[in-house]
Parts: sequence; structure tokens; C-alpha cells
Amino acid sequence: MPRIMSAPTGARRLKDAHPGIPLTTEEIAKTAREVADAGADEFHLHVRDDDGVHSLDAGRYREAMAAVAEAAPELDIQITTESAGIYEVEDQLACLDAITPTYATAAIRETMRDKAVAEKMYALTAERNIRMQHILFDREDIDLLRSAYASGMIAPESRDAIFVLGRYVPPRLAQAWELKPLLDEAANLNLDWAVCAFGKHETACLTEALERGGSVRVGFENNIHMPDGSLAVSNAEQVANMACIRDSLSQD
Repeated sequence: MPRIMSAPTGARRLKDAHPGIPLTTEEIAKTAREVADAGADEFHLHVRDDDGVHSLDAGRYREAMAAVAEAAPELDIQITTESAGIYEVEDQLACLDAITPTYATAAIRETMRDKAVAEKMYALTAERNIRMQHILFDREDIDLLRSAYASGMIAPESRDAIFVLGRYVPPRLAQAWELKPLLDEAANLNLDWAVCAFGKHETACLTEALERGGSVRVGFENNIHMPDGSLAVSNAEQVANMACIRDSLSQD
């Protein structure tokens, strides 16, 4: 069955965007329990520093991972290595090296900024059995991934990927029609794929993904509204909406 990942925090939004965005360890753990109860299978984890700025600090990650695991042990925890315009590829590698998570995600367009360091990163993930989800924004990213498989930089069994529809910076609302061309371009890569989508059309985009057999990532990182345009009450409300749609499609 397609999986639902909750992405409740992200790297950029603060409480002024939505008071329910979890920033502290306690808020993150509480959200993890709520989204698990609402039907989430996986939890996409970001951590922030004391000023609310995106962080790849290993200590903060360990604290948050432990809190989520205690609050919602049934969730698979995925950490991000997102640079967010702050970190270099060396920092992303150092984060993975210090933590050795079971599950992580990285944008191939970011890691390939420094191919020598990227090679070390992907070798590390293979050696330590870190499940990597490759973030793909467009056809160029798919080509980078295809080349990395062909060169052996990325292990052939590392087939997890997430297609990103729309953009946060510069802002562009996701549209459901964006998915098919990406799937067509990646058709020969045998990816275990998921989708996330920026903006108010998130539900339509994720429903399209579910109908095509993909998994989905939903949450305040990408969108803070419900399908009717109203402000979502919580990340759990968004997860529950997607769980309802997934269950309905599975019965068709």
C-alpha cells in the first residue's frame, strides 16, 4: 500500500506562517504522535536552532529522533540533509557521518554541486545501509540520478525517490499535471517513488500520485491549507485527509 509521510516543519516557515508548525523537540514529538494516530507511516524530520533557523546539527537531530521514536515508535524517521542555502555538501556529508540514520533524504541537485564529496556521501550511505531518498525537481535532476547510477556513484539498489511539484523558492504552486512528465522521464529507472507538492493544490497533486501507485508526503513544510482553501488546523488534519483518500482509492 502507498505510504504517507508527514513533513510537519520544513526548513523555512516559522510560527508567523502557522502557529502549529513544530519547532522545538517537544512540539515535534507531540506532532509525531498526532500524525501517527491520523494515519502517517513515516516522519520527515527537520530541526532548527535556538533562533528557528534550519540546522543539520547532529546533537539536535539525535535529541529529536529519540523524542519522536519514544512518542511514536511505529513511525519510520527520515532526516533531511537539505542545504536551504546555508550548508555545503561537506556539511551534508558530515551530518550523515555523525548520525548514521536509517533513513535520509538529499536533493541530487545539491549533492552534485561537489561531485567528489557526493561520491563520498553515497559511498557512506551504501556502506552503512542508510536508505537514501533522492529528491527530484525536474528532468535535469532525473538525468543526474541516471548518470549517477550509470557511473556507479549511487548503488543500483538505492531506488527511493521523491518528485517535488511546484517550488517554495521562487514560489510556484504545484499542479497535478506536472507529475506524468516526470514519471515518463524516469520510467526506466525502476524507482520506489513518492510525491510532495507546494501550495494549495497539494491534495489534488497527492491524489494523482496515489492513483498512479506512488506514496505521498504531506505537511506544513509544503502547504498549510486544506483543499477548500481554509487554513489547516494541524499537520494531523492533513495526514487524516490523505489517509481517507488513500483508503478510498484502495477500495475502488
